[in-house]
Amino acid sequence: MKRIKLIVAYDGTNYCGWQIQNNGRTIEEVLNEALTALLHEKVAVIGASRTDSGVHAEGNVAVFDTENRMPADKICFALNQRLPEDIRVLKSEEVPLTWHPRKCNCVKTYEYRILNRRIEVPTLRLYAYFCYYPLDVEKMKQAAEYLVGEHDFTSFCAPRTQAEDMVRTIYSLDVGKTGDMITIRVSGSGFLYNMVRIIAGTLMKVGLGVWPPEHVEEILGARSRAAAGPTAVARGLTLISLEEETELRPVIAAENKEWKYSLDQSGTAAEKQSFLTIERCIPKEFDRLLFRVVHQAVRNGAETVYVNDCESGERIEAGKPYGYYVFQPSEERTGWYVTHDEYRRGAGKGSPKE
Repeated sequence: MKRIKLIVAYDGTNYCGWQIQNNGRTIEEVLNEALTALLHEKVAVIGASRTDSGVHAEGNVAVFDTENRMPADKICFALNQRLPEDIRVLKSEEVPLTWHPRKCNCVKTYEYRILNRRIEVPTLRLYAYFCYYPLDVEKMKQAAEYLVGEHDFTSFCAPRTQAEDMVRTIYSLDVGKTGDMITIRVSGSGFLYNMVRIIAGTLMKVGLGVWPPEHVEEILGARSRAAAGPTAVARGLTLISLEEETELRPVIAAENKEWKYSLDQSGTAAEKQSFLTIERCIPKEFDRLLFRVVHQAVRNGAETVYVNDCESGERIEAGKPYGYYVFQPSEERTGWYVTHDEYRRGAGKGSPKE
C-alpha cells in the first residue's frame, strides 16, 4: 500500500464544488471515477480544501491510497488522459502513509477577482465578479489591514459552518488593481466556510463608500454574520495554492485587542516540550485561548506544554478540564504544565480527562 499526493487544478464552473453531493457532479466524484478506472481498484480521494460550487483552483491538494505499482510521478500523466478538459492533475508524488492533507500545517492562498469597469467582458465572466460602480482600491487596502493577524472571524463565516472554533490567522491580505481587474489575495493558516467570499463582499462595500475602512474593525468585534457584507459570488474565487510548512515555526505569536501570547516551539522537535506565555487575555477568552494554543502545540509534537499566565497565576485551575487537557502546577518552572499522557486519556474518548 502507498499514499499518493495530487496537486489538482480545475475550472469549477460546471461542478457543484469539490465534495461528493446528491445534487450534481463534483470534482471529487470525477477524480474517484477516473482513478478507479485507471488503477483497477476502488479509489476514494481526500481533499485538503472542499471548495464550493463554481469556485476554481490552481493548486488544491488531495491524497489517495493504492496497491497499484504504477510509479507515483507517472500517475498524473495517465490520469489526465481520462479527465475532462476542465480538470487537470499538475503533479503526483508518493508521501508517507501517515501524511494527511487536512492535518498538516500549511499556508492556504486564495484570490478573489473583481472586474471593475462600465461594460462587462464576456471572456472573463466565469472567472471574475463584475462590478459596474467604481471601487476605491485605496480604501479597500486600508480596510484589509484590520483583518490581518489572529482574530475571531465569526462575522465572516456562513451560519451553517461546522467549525467549533472561529479563530483563524490571516498572514497577508493584499488588494491590487491591474487595468480593470481588482485582485484580493489572502493567505492564512485556514479559512472558515465562505470566509474569503464574505471578506471580498465586505471590502467591496468599503470600496463603494458604504462603510469607512475602520468600520471593518467594528465588524470583527461584533462577531455576528449580520454585521459583515454580502457573500461575494463564487465565480470570482480561486484557490491558488496550499503550501505545507515542512518545519515548525520556532515561535508562534499573536496580538490583538483581546489577547497577546507567544508559543515557543524551538524545543519541540528535540525535547518534545513547548512553552506558552500568555501576556494578556480578557477573561471571557482565556479558557478558549488556553485550549486552542495548547492543542496546536500537542498536534505539532509537544508531549509536555508549560504555561505561564503573566496576568494572573490563579486563572488556571488544577484538575479543571480545558477541552481535552487538565493542568498541574509546575515545580520546575513558573506556572503550569500539561503532558501528552493527559491529552491521550481525554481525547481518546472525545471528552475531558475524568
